[in-house]
Amino acid sequence: MDRTKVVAYADDLIMATRGDSIRAVENYTNVALIKINGWAKNNKIKFNDTKSKVMLVSRRNRKENKNITVYLNKKPLEQVTQMKYLGIILDHKFRFHKHITYAAEKCAKLIHSLSKAAKLTWGIKHEAIATIYKGAILPLLTYGAPVWIEEMNFEHNRNTSACKVSLTSEWQRRFEPRQARRSAC
Repeated sequence: MDRTKVVAYADDLIMATRGDSIRAVENYTNVALIKINGWAKNNKIKFNDTKSKVMLVSRRNRKENKNITVYLNKKPLEQVTQMKYLGIILDHKFRFHKHITYAAEKCAKLIHSLSKAAKLTWGIKHEAIATIYKGAILPLLTYGAPVWIEEMNFEHNRNTSACKVSLTSEWQRRFEPRQARRSAC
């Protein structure tokens, strides 16, 4: 049975290893890293052991020691409870709470900046704001959604975004009347 999957995109690589116990995962991961390192050496590639991290992902509450020791270039990798991969913040339970919060806060800042620059009677025109919304805010909100969207079914993630949704409501309140007024003319 193949217990390890490796996915690479450009210079980013992620490896997922499955096992019946934490010690088994640790052993499978170390064996796989030895093979990957051998391939890298043959292809004149060197992985940066200071940038590389290890994260144990499990939704189970196991009573065993959750510390694992994984080696790259004969050095132990730092164990973390969250990491960023291709712009998505992964956590040790795959709950994506931090990622959802991060994306919502980034959008809230952008919406706030735009709301200061656009008023009903002066500032950025509605069409420009709509373009910025479609080109900047929506992509921020939806980036990687197929990976984390299921987590929005949980109340704690919806509550995280609740105050940001009110910002979107404020956005609509400020700019919808302007659009309605234009179409009435």
